[in-house]
Formats: sequence, C-alpha cells, structure tokens
Amino acid sequence: MDLKDLYIFQKVAEKGNVSKAAEALNYVQSNVTTRIQKLEEELHTPLFHRHNRGMVLTPEGRKLITYAEKIISIVNEMKKVMHDSDQPVGKLEIGTVETVIKLPFILSKYNKQYEHVDLSLTSGVTKELIDQVLHYKLDGAFVTGNHKSAHPDLVQYKAFEEELVLVTDNTPTTIEEIKQKPLLVFRSGCGYRSKLREWLRDEQVVPTKIMELGTLETILGSVYSGLGVTFIPYSAVQHHEARGLIQCHHLPEKYSKIDTLFICRKDAYQTASLEKFIETLQTCKNDTKAPLPFI
Repeated sequence: MDLKDLYIFQKVAEKGNVSKAAEALNYVQSNVTTRIQKLEEELHTPLFHRHNRGMVLTPEGRKLITYAEKIISIVNEMKKVMHDSDQPVGKLEIGTVETVIKLPFILSKYNKQYEHVDLSLTSGVTKELIDQVLHYKLDGAFVTGNHKSAHPDLVQYKAFEEELVLVTDNTPTTIEEIKQKPLLVFRSGCGYRSKLREWLRDEQVVPTKIMELGTLETILGSVYSGLGVTFIPYSAVQHHEARGLIQCHHLPEKYSKIDTLFICRKDAYQTASLEKFIETLQTCKNDTKAPLPFI
C-alpha cells in the first residue's frame, strides 16, 4: 500500500467527490479514480458508495479513514520533528470560535515575534473545532467549555473566562419579553447556544423561533435591527452597550459563566511554533487593552 494512496483516499472522503479531490490535490481525475480502485482491490472491499451526488464512505471505508488519518498524522509529525528547531518556522493551523475578543492582539504579538511562521486561522463552532483537532486537521483551537468537558485525548489551557449576556436592541425590554423573541444563534455545536438552551429549559420556555446565522457581525446586525435576541460574551458587546446601541441582560452565573479554552492533542508532537503560540497566549491572558471598537 502506497502512502500516496492514503492521502488520495483521505481527500476523496473529505470532499465526497473525485473531481473536487483531484482539484485539491492538483491531480488528474482519472488518476484519483484509478488509485481508489487499486486501494479497493488491494483491500478486497468497496470503500465508497457511489451515487449521483458524489461518494460516501462504506462501513469498511469508515474503518480505513481512522487508520489513514493516524498514519498521515504520524508522517506529518515526523516531518515536523525532523525540521523543527528552537526558532519557530513552518505552518501553524489554529481554529477559533467567533467571539475570542482578544484574539487579534494574540495573533499580532505572535506574528511580530515569530514572523517565519505561516499562521492560518479557521473559524467554527466548538464541536467541529474539537473534531478537527482530534483528527489532526488543526494544531490547536480556541473553544468554549470547562474542565468537566475535557476530552481524554486533548490537553486544554484556560484562556479567558467570559460572561454571557442576552443582547437585544435598545428598545426597553424585560426578561419576560425576551423569552418570546426569536433567538439568533450560531449553528449547532456552539457552546453559547448550549448554555442558552440550558437556561430556556430550566425556565420551561419553548422558543418561538430559532434562526441560525453564520457570523458574529450578522448576528449583531440582526439584533440591532430588532430581528431577535442573542446570547454572547459581554466582552464582545460592552462597548456597544456603552454607546446606547443595545441592551445587555445578565443571567445567573450558572448560565452565564463560560471558559474560552485553547486545546491541542496530547499525543501530538508540540512544535516550537505551537509551544510559542501557547506562551504568547499565556502572556496575553491578563492584557487590559480595551475591546476592539469595530467588532
């Protein structure tokens, strides 16, 4: 079995389509098809269900993808170890939830100190970011949670403690009125959404409407226009409240306190670039700079 076959198999599984995988790998489509067929012949089992909309892993394919990801991660780790030095260089892939308000300061400080690191940032909700770190697709990620939510394969560093608040437009509004408004939330897997659901459950409230929106900017713009209410960190909106643009409504600590954590795999080799990123995070934790005025 050729290692290249596993790279191709992984990419087809990720894209769910041979042509998209070939484009991502910069391969000829027929070459990708041949490699997958060769792998299936070698393993004596079909790895994909083929249909008009693309390709989906078979049960045997799902078994193989687990091993393929481990093998590929080990090879990539080996390359990192062989090329690593005390001076951080190379690629560092970080994920983050939308509302890490101090993240621009962390990135700026890190980039100024370690300009030879190719730093990339991916945004998402907590559940999918954890999954990407577990599957070696990200070196680390900022997620929401607490010590009780730790995954056994991950190490986590507490970055910040946040207070979540209910945010409405600047029309005078009571908590009882808020319960009747549409909820503007990030997609499923978001830690803030889970906390909000917990409060609603305990209050025995069934939301009239839940609207999933993709970005913090879209959610806040929709709140300002009176579309509904959201539940996000106070640090992200306190300057808007100070300007009288919105109202923030505080809930009991049980529902409002949440940690922002930085996670990475326990078993992965910690490169100098990742080690220095964690160090930079620790030095920025107590930074008292004001929130960014344009968020």
